Amino acid sequence: MRITTGAGLLLLVAACASTPQAPQEQDRKAKAFEPRPDRSTIYVYRPEFQRPPDDSILQINGQLIGATLPKAYFRVDVDPGSQHFSGIAGDYGTMRLETRPGEIYFVRLDLIAGRSDFELVDSAKGRRELLACCALLENWRPGQRPLLR
Repeated sequence: MRITTGAGLLLLVAACASTPQAPQEQDRKAKAFEPRPDRSTIYVYRPEFQRPPDDSILQINGQLIGATLPKAYFRVDVDPGSQHFSGIAGDYGTMRLETRPGEIYFVRLDLIAGRSDFELVDSAKGRRELLACCALLENWRPGQRPLLR
């Protein structure tokens, strides 16, 4: 089978821009909400479907995590300490959070008028909302970049 240069380029660009859903087994393990004793665990989730479904690229401490999607979440284990969240949407939304080892944090992400709006929520609410809505997304590989439009 032969792929033309234009078709191959289109497939490559589409693959770079997507954030794939994680396998069900990974999702099930993440939803067990097991902390790591030496790390801080952060769940960042987007529970609502907004129209239009704006894009937002999630970064934590300058590391690209992935393109957020409505009704999806990321689980990120980080070194304890100061965490800086940022989203690249229509404009930049940010949040800082101090974390401790062995603790789990839930951060709700809403896109409001093209802006990434981060909100730290209590554990009970975060678990409830995440379990009711969301599927785990795979974190981007180091060096992966978002598609620029």
